[in-house]
Amino acid sequence: MDPTDYETICGITLNRVFGYEPAAARRLISRFGSPGAVFSQSPSTLDEAFGPWSKYRHSICREELDVSEKEFARLRSLGCTFVLFGEPGYPPLLADCEDAPAGLYIRSSVPPGQLWKPKHYVSVVGTRDISPYGKEWTEKMVGALSRTRGKPMIVSGFAIGVDITAHLAALAFGLPTVAVIPVGIDSIYPWRHRHVAERMLATPGCAIVTDFPPGTPPVPFNFLRRNRIIAGISGATILAESKAHGGGTMTARLAASYGREVYCLPGRIDDVRSAGCNRLIREKLAEPVTDLDALGTQMGLGSSRKTAACSLETRIRDTYSGTESGMLERIVGTALLIRDNRGITPDEISATLGIPPGEVAAVVCLLESDGFICTDLLRRCTIDNKKV
Repeated sequence: MDPTDYETICGITLNRVFGYEPAAARRLISRFGSPGAVFSQSPSTLDEAFGPWSKYRHSICREELDVSEKEFARLRSLGCTFVLFGEPGYPPLLADCEDAPAGLYIRSSVPPGQLWKPKHYVSVVGTRDISPYGKEWTEKMVGALSRTRGKPMIVSGFAIGVDITAHLAALAFGLPTVAVIPVGIDSIYPWRHRHVAERMLATPGCAIVTDFPPGTPPVPFNFLRRNRIIAGISGATILAESKAHGGGTMTARLAASYGREVYCLPGRIDDVRSAGCNRLIREKLAEPVTDLDALGTQMGLGSSRKTAACSLETRIRDTYSGTESGMLERIVGTALLIRDNRGITPDEISATLGIPPGEVAAVVCLLESDGFICTDLLRRCTIDNKKV
């Protein structure tokens, strides 16, 4: 067997055995010099290293290596890579964390050594129960970061809500994005996002990452373990929306404990989805996001001020310039009303503008199909910041 492959197989084994105590795996590697050296020690040396009561001692054996060898062959067939702590393809900021995993499974269209080329990594996290306000401002914040000189990598957890909104916004604005998933690298979770995963894997600079072995299911505790990687990879974390004890809030607190910058989008004091953001700001663990133009500068990425943006009204008039004038004014009026009233419904638009419901439905459909607005299951309308 190739010596490099053998070291990787030994690293996979240590990562699996010490998954919930990664520091122990790193101490073993440091003591003996390499993962392969751990498995070449005599039984008496291992007994001394582990002590008499260790639950892990008997996992340092040939049988565990055989399991990892089969896993390694499958990883290659799936186009996945395992990167050990300390290797060039390991995220540089994550390596500074005390609870950094012993290794990471990575799927990407570029080699791991090239994946972490950006100097800046920003995680954008939050609730699954995203509001129109949270969706709009998550897109706006990622868009603002895309206009900076630093152009950071956007890191998130691929979950429904804020996470997937951040990934999609990054793809739309041309930023690299990394999804840290709470399952094995042979899975996509949630499955409904598989098409987004395909887009990411086809886009240079993007990746799917996990420290869980193949076949790991999405059990609740794994989400907490996943969150430390999101926080650890990133120099800064933005919390868009989160309950007081939500997973996004926990990720932001982890980031603060690592000494990283934390930013929160303020929300209404009576909105449970903003309770986590408002609390972190109140506790002075996070800076409030109050100015998109200043956000990039605060992070050391440079200004994110737009230089030549057309107004929404101008873009709509240009897009529908051949439309009959009365219809054009209804389209413009509807779009501007939606811009100023996030989450407004077609019935409310009809009542406000005095346009028959059938015509409003047609205008809303037209604006949505051309990328100016988006609607949710309740037909609440918001401006699509990825397109406008």
